[in-house]
Amino acid sequence: MQIARPDTAVDEIHADVSSFLDSRITMVIGDQKVASESGATLDVFNPATGKKITEVPKGTAQDVDKAVTAARAALNGEWSQLLPADRQRVMLKLADLIEANGEELAQLETLNNGKSVMMSRLIEVGASADYVRYMAGWATKIEGSTIDVSIPVPPGAKYQAYTRKEPVGVVGAITPWNFPLNMAIWKIAPALACGCTVVIKPAEETPLTTVRLVELCLEAGLPAGVVNVITGTGEEAGAALTAHPGVNKLAFTGSTEVGKIIGVQAMRDMKRVTLELGGKAPMVMFDDMDMDQLGVAAGIGVFFNSGQTCCAGTRIYAQKGIYDKVCDFLGGMVGSLPLGSGLDPANQINPMVSAKHQSHVNACIARGAEQGAQPLLKSGPYEGEGFFVKPEIFTDVDQNMSIMQDEVFGPVVTITPFDDPDDAIRMANDTRFGLGASIWTTNLNTMHKYVPKIEAGTVWVNAHNLPDQNMPFGGYKQSGVGREHGRAALDNYLETKSVCIALG
Repeated sequence: MQIARPDTAVDEIHADVSSFLDSRITMVIGDQKVASESGATLDVFNPATGKKITEVPKGTAQDVDKAVTAARAALNGEWSQLLPADRQRVMLKLADLIEANGEELAQLETLNNGKSVMMSRLIEVGASADYVRYMAGWATKIEGSTIDVSIPVPPGAKYQAYTRKEPVGVVGAITPWNFPLNMAIWKIAPALACGCTVVIKPAEETPLTTVRLVELCLEAGLPAGVVNVITGTGEEAGAALTAHPGVNKLAFTGSTEVGKIIGVQAMRDMKRVTLELGGKAPMVMFDDMDMDQLGVAAGIGVFFNSGQTCCAGTRIYAQKGIYDKVCDFLGGMVGSLPLGSGLDPANQINPMVSAKHQSHVNACIARGAEQGAQPLLKSGPYEGEGFFVKPEIFTDVDQNMSIMQDEVFGPVVTITPFDDPDDAIRMANDTRFGLGASIWTTNLNTMHKYVPKIEAGTVWVNAHNLPDQNMPFGGYKQSGVGREHGRAALDNYLETKSVCIALG
């Protein structure tokens, strides 16, 4: 099914999407589509309506054990015998299938997650296919190195040494609900390039595109067990996957609180682990910034995906010379953003992913007002069907307020004035997070002076929230451990073996 133009509204759900939702959705273990061992299921909802659209198996520890066993068998079987070029070819086939089924995946994502179908087409489908192709290219470029050694015994002996890069083994991947398909690809693609096998558990709120993706993995020709999917809750299936002794490496994207639990379990077992966690990104706007970029700053930096992004620029620090202009512009712009279903790309504020998350964002807004922050829009709670939250802008904020320190993950932003640039950087760094940040200035000296002072894994200049497959991505402080993307991502899925040979 050819994917539609990104800005095209969905007037009628495609037949393939309806057929998938009406089918008995299963997990995939090995090459088998299976229900949960317990027979239990989880309801899946459309955030735009609040209504159930389907159900998926509620995976158990027994299901996880079967999936890990299948992944281990594949790791030691046919998959390990493939040449790197063969891994590359099957990955390229997978990328083609993602595109060929792109409209189905995009509509399915929007129905399950609530996001704009434009973003589903461009990012969940388009960027995911590109990412698979990018990582497929690395499959034939994994290399070790020769080493000169200075081993002095016995006298006169000579040695030759080199390193080998070998797959870390079975990867347990746990993905979030804000970019379900794309985040699954971020874990699966580098693992495949390195020769690993995967058991993936998607977020319980948004499992549908991951299930469909794993079906496409089999269609692409990946051997049985190379990629397996277990649907279920974090407390049951996620915990079982994290603690399973047959898992060699854990890859998690999600909240810092859950990431800490996973990190502790990984250390108990000495599993390799990468964690991409929460954020509270600052956007520091200097007097000399190009004011024509304010719309881009707000649209992509703050309200992209309705604020449900870990790098959202939720704290704006505006120098006093432009502070009033920033408040006036954002107040007018944000207050006029259309709110509605993601099936119509004209709607720029889409629902929160779940009723639970809607309540969380509303509570954050209420707490901010209770602590003395001033709501610029005075939006009030949303009344109607679906899990929507009206956007809000807070002024008169204090660094110690919860709205400044805790991750909201919704269409909410604060604006704080500053006079001294050093004070702005101090406030920007006054957080336990350090995933992303941005500086807005036309002064090259200002940029070079303050970029090194910001404590974040990615610092954009005159841009925000724009990752790239070749640019390492990860966080400082409590925003995570390790890096995704580029060559840095491969190191997460490879072990380094040193080989030392005594010569005659």
